[in-house]
Amino acid sequence: MFQSKVLSSILKRNKGAINTVISNFRGRTSPFKDLMEQPSTSFFNVFRSSPVCHHIPSMRNMSTAASIGMEGKEGLKLLVTGGPRAQKMVGIWLFGSAMWVFSMVVLGGVTRLTRSGLSMTDWKFTGSLPPVSDEEWLNEFEKYKQSPEYKRVNKGMSVEDFKFIYWMEYAHRMWGRGLGIMFALPFSYFLRKGYITLRLGLRLSTLFALGAGQGLIGWWMVKSGLEEPASDYAQPRGHAYNTFPKMGDTWIPEDIFEMKPLIRNFFENTSTVQLDHRILATTTLISIGGLWWFTRKLDIHPAVRSLIGSTLGMAALQVTLGISTLLSYVPVSLGTAHQAGALTLMTLMILLNHTVRKPSVSLLKSLPQVVKTV
Repeated sequence: MFQSKVLSSILKRNKGAINTVISNFRGRTSPFKDLMEQPSTSFFNVFRSSPVCHHIPSMRNMSTAASIGMEGKEGLKLLVTGGPRAQKMVGIWLFGSAMWVFSMVVLGGVTRLTRSGLSMTDWKFTGSLPPVSDEEWLNEFEKYKQSPEYKRVNKGMSVEDFKFIYWMEYAHRMWGRGLGIMFALPFSYFLRKGYITLRLGLRLSTLFALGAGQGLIGWWMVKSGLEEPASDYAQPRGHAYNTFPKMGDTWIPEDIFEMKPLIRNFFENTSTVQLDHRILATTTLISIGGLWWFTRKLDIHPAVRSLIGSTLGMAALQVTLGISTLLSYVPVSLGTAHQAGALTLMTLMILLNHTVRKPSVSLLKSLPQVVKTV
């Protein structure tokens, strides 16, 4: 909805320039090449010259006009139908779902860092009520005592300490189930109302299937974590190579390819996984830094420039958090912040890619209809 409002305001102020763009588009075989060769009439410079940041009149009317124009036979096919109100409802629902996923990942990180994930020794699809009486707590605690994690990591833990990790894991599971309900119910409602088109419905169904798959992976992790390991010394090592930039005394550990077959090293070898992590972090920061450097003198919209700067700042912060977490032997606070930072950086990158993407043919075809409407 925000994009349609901004687009309407821009089009209203720049009809002449846009008509030139459309004329070029219809009369030439390579419209995008011509747009780049004529910066004075390019679609991007239309955005560049428009004072949308200062004044956007009649927001609701312009949004409606843009929606009407884009729903023409040869224009854009909206993914959400039913008018501005339906678009707003679906947008709020999707944004809320995204924020819930964000919190779910952060909570999962806290659960892992506090070693709470295996405190519940069973996994039921429908869930179960937590222990209430002292007898029920003792029964759950006895089940946990039979697990490899208790024997190798938490031996001697008190009942009170067990209650803490149990509640962490219970909250994690209930939060995940809540996410499924929060996504599925509005989705069904919007489908019934006809607000969501088939194209968007298929995409959202895929997301729902991935969420269900994540629940199955959680069950698999609990099941495998409760099995006896092959070695008496086998246990997670979230604390290997707490040095930087070297890994111990060397730049590259000697055992990065010791597992057979070779591909296992990239998933199960602690040295290889951490080396990959460091390489990815470094190349990500260098790549985003290079993007910022090479766009400094380009004539781009201030909002895009600001977004590039924000992405670079987040990448630098994320690398700093990662190094601090490593050198501090992974405290829960820094580990959680590092995980949240990764999601924030990914979100900024998706937003940046969406903002600077090349305009589609259907968008260009819809421009004359929107100009005529506004």
